[in-house]
Amino acid sequence: MSRQEIYNVSEELEGVRLDKALVEVLPGSGLRLRRRLCDEGKVLINGKVRKPGYKVRTGQELIIRSGVVTMTHEELGLKIIHRNDQFAAVYKPGAVHSARIEGKGSANVEDVLPSLFPDSAPVLLNRLDYLTSGILLVALNSDGVNKYRELEDAGDIKKFYKARVKGRFDGFVSVQSKLDCDDRKTTKVLEESDVDTRRWTEVEAIAHDRDLDTTDVRCLIVKGARHQIRAHLASIGHPIVGDPMYGDAAGDLLHLHHQRIEFPGFEAEQDGPF
Repeated sequence: MSRQEIYNVSEELEGVRLDKALVEVLPGSGLRLRRRLCDEGKVLINGKVRKPGYKVRTGQELIIRSGVVTMTHEELGLKIIHRNDQFAAVYKPGAVHSARIEGKGSANVEDVLPSLFPDSAPVLLNRLDYLTSGILLVALNSDGVNKYRELEDAGDIKKFYKARVKGRFDGFVSVQSKLDCDDRKTTKVLEESDVDTRRWTEVEAIAHDRDLDTTDVRCLIVKGARHQIRAHLASIGHPIVGDPMYGDAAGDLLHLHHQRIEFPGFEAEQDGPF
């Protein structure tokens, strides 16, 4: 975040406590951090410092000042699942950015990696969508970066996701449709098959909930493209529950979790929130 950022309070936040409203401009932040910013005088409404319990009004000017808003890995909800000399697997909750976004000051995992691994030179190797929970892989040195790229190009990295989708899905399917991710907010699924097998999504049924008419599935990808699993599942008539982009409605939780990663010499697994 720059020295000072200015926002306008939207109609949806009318009458909401300031410490609650701040989550809209500091996505992924914890309540403790937002209250601390207010108490330290770093949050202004129409030019005046306000406390956490202040009720905001539509159209008011909200300013966050005093340099970069930092968050610790504890406040982001991160934890190290497994590590060796070259790699570490880190758990990221949903509603947390994986990487820094150019021109924005949103709290993210990438910015706190040096504090999480103070004796290494950590590099974030994969990204998860903001709403997706699960495993992020980190290289702890340049050798790890190079090895990961070699393994990924060779198709030797397996990434397993758990998803809850709408409708009844049975058995197994390999979704091989090519994806158009260029300069698009949403990924377009094309009619032609992708000749690169690393871009396929393998989907296997786990269990069907008759009452909710949803199915838990396990998805395997090798070298994922942007929104690959979300777009592929929607294309076969089974959008992910809670997907605001490829489903028909937003929910409280995007039911997509990166559960397991494995490649020669390394494996890690972390259960998700559903």
